[in-house]
Amino acid sequence: MLEPIKKDATTRMHKCVEVLRHDLTKVRTGRASAALVDHLKVSYYGNDTPLTQVANVVVTDARTLTITPWEKNMVGPVEKAIFASDLGLTPNTAGTSIRINLPALTEERRRELGKHVAHEGENAKVAVRNVRRDAMHQVKELLKEKKITEDESSRVETEIQKLTDKAIKDVDDVVKAKEQELMAI
Repeated sequence: MLEPIKKDATTRMHKCVEVLRHDLTKVRTGRASAALVDHLKVSYYGNDTPLTQVANVVVTDARTLTITPWEKNMVGPVEKAIFASDLGLTPNTAGTSIRINLPALTEERRRELGKHVAHEGENAKVAVRNVRRDAMHQVKELLKEKKITEDESSRVETEIQKLTDKAIKDVDDVVKAKEQELMAI
């Protein structure tokens, strides 16, 4: 009766950390990454389609991305999607491929991105704490219905707290690693 609650809490807390990791891949650091443009949507015959489904994205060097659409007529829409994005990048079109040169980050921009990363980390911690709250509520309901004893309830609540502490430590580690990556020149 209590194992499924712990297992569910563990799974959901792990997902919170993984979502944070995935979200932080979109934050631009000093070097090029294909994940930087993964979230872009391109108008493909009237439908918004992920960029990765209409073009090949390659990291050519530390500061350059090359995007090669699979169809020649998609160069314009891909370029338009990059301009419309919040990335602040300027694409250079050369025939059928698009090159994006990533400028070096300024100190001010690094600090802004560091704040954004910290904010995302706080959101992930809130999500982990919400999972803990839900699990604790389920345990208290079982206790209230007299399906478990107070000793079992206390033991499981301690275990759930340990799971929460571990998940929050994982979030802190992910945020710290990303902040170090941002501050590296």
